[in-house]
Amino acid sequence: MDFSRIKTESGWRQDAREASLSDVYQSVKITRHGSKLRRILAFAGPGYLVAVGYMDPGNWATSLAGGSKFGYALLSVALLSNLMAIVLQSLCARLAIASGRDLAQACRDAFPRSVSVVLWALAEIAIIATDIAEVIGTAIGLNLIFGISLEVGVLVTSLDVFLILYLQRLGFRWVEAFIITLLGVIAVCFGVQIFFADPVWSEVAFGFVPTTEIVKNPEMLYLALGILGATVMPHNLYLHSGIVQTRDFGKTVPEKREALKFATIDSTVALTFALMINAAILILAAAAFNANGHTNVVELGQANALLSPILGLALAPIFFGVALLCCGLNSTVTATLAGQIVMEGFLHIKLKPWVRRVVTRAIAIVPAGIVTIWYGDAGTSELLILTQVVLSLQLSFAVFPLVMFTTSKAKMGALVAPRWLAALAYLIALAIAALNVKLLIDVVSG
Repeated sequence: MDFSRIKTESGWRQDAREASLSDVYQSVKITRHGSKLRRILAFAGPGYLVAVGYMDPGNWATSLAGGSKFGYALLSVALLSNLMAIVLQSLCARLAIASGRDLAQACRDAFPRSVSVVLWALAEIAIIATDIAEVIGTAIGLNLIFGISLEVGVLVTSLDVFLILYLQRLGFRWVEAFIITLLGVIAVCFGVQIFFADPVWSEVAFGFVPTTEIVKNPEMLYLALGILGATVMPHNLYLHSGIVQTRDFGKTVPEKREALKFATIDSTVALTFALMINAAILILAAAAFNANGHTNVVELGQANALLSPILGLALAPIFFGVALLCCGLNSTVTATLAGQIVMEGFLHIKLKPWVRRVVTRAIAIVPAGIVTIWYGDAGTSELLILTQVVLSLQLSFAVFPLVMFTTSKAKMGALVAPRWLAALAYLIALAIAALNVKLLIDVVSG
């Protein structure tokens, strides 16, 4: 048999070499004979890990700034970003299930080494930007609740790598249970704050309608792209394409089709939940700050201090701090997993699980910690928003390869994206690229 011919016909330059997240690969068994509901529930979990990235502390900064400055107007950006995310995450599941590769492995196997190395470097930059936001958010949360200094809080966040190791030793379902529990806490905290903020719901509904002012106003566009970068995050695309393979869904085309359907349901439901949280942050900022004349609330600490007198609720700062801490913890766990997927997928580095996690965490958290300690308490909000814009600028370098792979019949076979989905995916990719070009022009022209 001509091996080189097989590789050419498969559409990939190289054959797949190893499983994604090999220590938990296909560790969650899928029953073949249970009820449909039971099979759906077996796929529930990865979508919520992905959803974590759509409500991280960096998103808080952009949503607080957008809500306090422009009221409910940027809710439409959160909605559109979330719809984009649903489409792109469905493509991540399609890539993983059809090809047996995560996005990093697919880039390595599809492109020349020079191209894949550049994409790896850009992915690492995106993860570092993500971690800066998460380290800052977690450290501020610890400071708000326990009075721990920002510098000590940064060091405490580095310990989450051991939490991941412990949970994965119990089984990947424990990681998912941990994430989902913290998401529940976040939802309760925001539910209470929204209740006391008493927003004007007619204005909230109108805020979900897009307006051309978002593109015309450079300041609004900057925050809008920050929300986009905080919502459709590059590392989430790598993450989902890896963790969906923790399910042992089978090898046949019908089994893969069912797995794709259930994985898409999981991510869509989870991302809808993420939209509710993101909208809640922006609604809280609009109702509590913009409506009361506080139009420049950008610091998380500043927002926390204002909540109690505005809402008339003494526990409001505690709810805010707890939700922020939960977001930070959740996000650092998922960013560490994404870092592992990126390092292993692009570079094919084989290390013991604990060494691999420490290395991937250090690559991200060391620069994040240095920047955080350097800035201290001052300027953290500007840094948070900047990290989200950096993520938005990096996004195209993950989105275009993802769309290219999943719309290729040679690579996807029977699970290639249908034409309508391919057209929608390319439209999203081009829209993201165009908005980023517009942002760069605005920045350069002052």
